[in-house]
Amino acid sequence: MDEQTELFSNKALKEMIVPLFLEQLLVMLVGLADTLVVSYAGEAAVSGVSLVNQFNTIFIYLFTALASGGAVVISQYIGRKEADAAGEAASQLLLFSVIFSALVSAFVLIGNERMLRLMFGKVESDVMQACITYLRISAYSYPALAVYNAGAALFRSMGKTSVTMYLSVASNIINVIGNLIGVFVLRAGVAGVAWPSLIARTFSAVVITVLCFHKKNDVIYARKWIFQWNGEMMRHILRIAIPNGLENGIFQLVKVALSSMVALFGTYQIAANGVAQSIWSLAALAGVAMGPVFITVIGQCMGNRDTQAAEVYFQKLTKITLLLSSAWNLLVFLLTPLFMRFYALEPDTKRLVILLVLIHNLFNAVAYPFSGALSNGLRAAGDVKFTMYVSVLSTIAVRLLLSWLLGVVLQMGVVGIALAMVGDWIVRAVVFFWRQRSGKWKTFQVI
Repeated sequence: MDEQTELFSNKALKEMIVPLFLEQLLVMLVGLADTLVVSYAGEAAVSGVSLVNQFNTIFIYLFTALASGGAVVISQYIGRKEADAAGEAASQLLLFSVIFSALVSAFVLIGNERMLRLMFGKVESDVMQACITYLRISAYSYPALAVYNAGAALFRSMGKTSVTMYLSVASNIINVIGNLIGVFVLRAGVAGVAWPSLIARTFSAVVITVLCFHKKNDVIYARKWIFQWNGEMMRHILRIAIPNGLENGIFQLVKVALSSMVALFGTYQIAANGVAQSIWSLAALAGVAMGPVFITVIGQCMGNRDTQAAEVYFQKLTKITLLLSSAWNLLVFLLTPLFMRFYALEPDTKRLVILLVLIHNLFNAVAYPFSGALSNGLRAAGDVKFTMYVSVLSTIAVRLLLSWLLGVVLQMGVVGIALAMVGDWIVRAVVFFWRQRSGKWKTFQVI
């Protein structure tokens, strides 16, 4: 325990948490800037980018799930002081990421137009053309995105989150400058915002891969492991990644269903929900940023089979998440009336936005630290099937069905959907807190 306590001192935790939070905040701010620039490329471009991004998110979540599976295995080997095994796990993660993302990319490129017409067949022809162009260029970037996630998993497992933060700063600057040139100088429309994303993602993938080979790191990539398939190591990684991917995939499908539900409620509620969601994303940053910290810390403790240390850090990280999340959600809520001044909305719409943000932020502060961040600690211990079953059942039975009951049947509209969302968090929070307290997670073995 003493060794683990020294490894994850308050200073060490701070050096992990602060860069992760700033990185998430930066990505969000750049996303807003991207949306603003795209708006100058015309309505067809905005619609095309918006529709394709819903589709892209599915694959982004799959690559993230794969990287999370790798991060758990790498963290556990680091905790066991087996640097070579951790390096082999990281190298195998890179190999599988390249193969998987290349297959996904080829699948999307071959079926590009057919898939889009199947999903969005009723859109106008210029919007469809924008979709086709944006998806084609996006698909080229999938391997770069997967490779970056693999490298980021290695650095986060070592606790070196500042590396991914600085790299994120650089790639996002490239993206924004590229968008400005593509839209305002080259007048390239949707391609003018798609190519900079490809360039920025390729830059990130190349740089982080080079850094992962650097000998000064405790854990590194090695060519002998990258070009040699290790079935057992892959099974370790996929045992975590597949349940995580299924969970995220179902969550995305439910989000699409909820979007269709929101469309039933009229323009004023649709507008309020859209604005509220952008503020929700900002408010959720604290809880989201703590997820990788749980994976690294609990993963290393469990790799060393030091369940006592893991127990201590579960409690400590949960307290940090609650404090950070509460302070951040309160700040964002207090700033919401100021944000409303920048939106050309009717007074009733603005009031509805503030109500939705209040509902979200209150429960995001007290429930999400248990339903979201703490669940990553359970996954890092190897308790992945339980978290998947609970998350999938809660997403469908609470978030989806309760949204329909409150929003449509009881005619509460988007307020009903917001209440169903926090209901989902509360159910997960109670179950995951009970699971953590039960100690069942201590019995699992990842490696």
